[in-house]
Amino acid sequence: MNADEIAAGRARWQARYDAARKRDADFTTLSGLEVEPVYGPPEGVAHPGFERIGWPGEYPYTRGLYPTGYRGRTWTIRQFAGFGNAQQTNERYKMILGAGGGGLSVAFDMPTLMGRDSDDPQSLGEVGHCGVAIDSAADMEALFDGIDLAGVTTSMTISGPAVPVFCMYLVAAERQGADIGKLDGTLQTDIFKEYIAQKEWLFDPEPHLRLIGDLMEYCARDIPRYKPLSVSGYHIREAGSTAAQELAYTLADGFGYVELGLSRGLDVNVFAPGLSFFFDSHVDFFEEIAKFRAARRIWARWLKEVYGATSEKAMWMRFHTQTAGVSLTAQQPVNNVVRTAVEALAAVLGGTNSLHTNALDETLALPTDESAEIALRTQQVLMEEIGVTNVADPLGGSWYVEALTDRIEAEAEEIFARIRQLGGDGPHAIGPMTSGILRGIEDGWFTGHIAEAAFVYQQALEKGEKKIVGVNCHTGTVAKDLEILRISHEVELEQRKLLAERKAGRDNDAVKSAIERMVAVSRTDENMIPAMLDAVRAEATLGEICDALRAEWGVYREPARF
Repeated sequence: MNADEIAAGRARWQARYDAARKRDADFTTLSGLEVEPVYGPPEGVAHPGFERIGWPGEYPYTRGLYPTGYRGRTWTIRQFAGFGNAQQTNERYKMILGAGGGGLSVAFDMPTLMGRDSDDPQSLGEVGHCGVAIDSAADMEALFDGIDLAGVTTSMTISGPAVPVFCMYLVAAERQGADIGKLDGTLQTDIFKEYIAQKEWLFDPEPHLRLIGDLMEYCARDIPRYKPLSVSGYHIREAGSTAAQELAYTLADGFGYVELGLSRGLDVNVFAPGLSFFFDSHVDFFEEIAKFRAARRIWARWLKEVYGATSEKAMWMRFHTQTAGVSLTAQQPVNNVVRTAVEALAAVLGGTNSLHTNALDETLALPTDESAEIALRTQQVLMEEIGVTNVADPLGGSWYVEALTDRIEAEAEEIFARIRQLGGDGPHAIGPMTSGILRGIEDGWFTGHIAEAAFVYQQALEKGEKKIVGVNCHTGTVAKDLEILRISHEVELEQRKLLAERKAGRDNDAVKSAIERMVAVSRTDENMIPAMLDAVRAEATLGEICDALRAEWGVYREPARF
């Protein structure tokens, strides 16, 4: 790019920056030095390839979505939390919000993630242990008791039974008197990554895609600020993938959901802004920064050139980041505070829109109040003390960071091409990327490549080529065992008792009728969300709704592979 083009770009950026709202904050260094809101090539100097770097707030958004960077608005501190019953988790949420958290993120227990009630025989011993137990809309009401759902953004990390759980969230908001059309938050709903990595599905892919398509239509029409899909790379990375695999598989899944929306006749400029992303921030500092920058650039280009988006917001990749759970160690767990801080800083320098920082004890148990507070304070130290919010994309133009961004992007593009080849030459009802994803799931292509990457890394650890402090080097310590959070068996007994009381006190004929109506709608092309909402309003439980759909659609079984 020549000097005149670079100067024109800077002028465009300056006009947008001047017109944008900025925070009332001190944007000087600790020593009081004034710093510019963005930096670029020296005036009058050409920079080949600068169009791939560009200016913040301008296509292809390598340097961020907004001309102000974090001077306009800092990232949202969104701490992931959930344990025991709804009342216990509600107390933790109030602690997080009271300590300065900006949004909520719900962790569900395993029975809820699998669409089963707390009294299901398969739930035995699991209720409340890795998240909060939610059986009905009444639990969702208790979960957010005293928390204004119209005034706080809420993320829910659940995919298989995401749609009925979302309906419970809507009903809880209705019962608070909230204007449903103005709710803001994110539902994960990403079923592709379940087959690829996390393994929490209910049905075959096609029925899940039916529900996701209905949800996209419903939110685009009735709840425009709510994001019905958070395409997740986090679980792919936690399963052992490389950074490039995480990026490519996640964006390919996102392209599949774009194809799903288009196949429903939706306008890409209307529904694409409702797609958000969820990435892992691992411990290799510069690789993660490059990954995030490449992600925005790839998404913008594909949405514009492949899927025909014309609005800026349709090309924007908004993403949440969580620090890498798999990087935490049970040995010398206090070291995890350092790992989490480095990973969080990488996410911030990569331009994340919201962030969760893991607690130091999460490799052993759910976090205690103290460790959860340390995790929260880690973000606040980064936000308030170190000057990282003063300049947009401060590493932009770094020879190393730009080269690494280009390299990860190129690897991702090679993977996209292979995924599309998996789908073959024939047309698919949804689209070519979707066809390749479904074939890759069926053939074990994704899981095979992730397993190979994990094996290669494990070998490097065992040979000592890769180091983990406290595990395969610097193993001596004076640290003592941590006190960890333990979930009492009484939680399960109490939840089962409460569920029995609710079932006994409701109008069971109304529940049966509403579920039958929902199943009847599932046999048509009618949107299922209104019928499912009616079942939830009648206090149908999550297990009852999911069991009725299991009976209708069957249960997915992963093929055995050797």
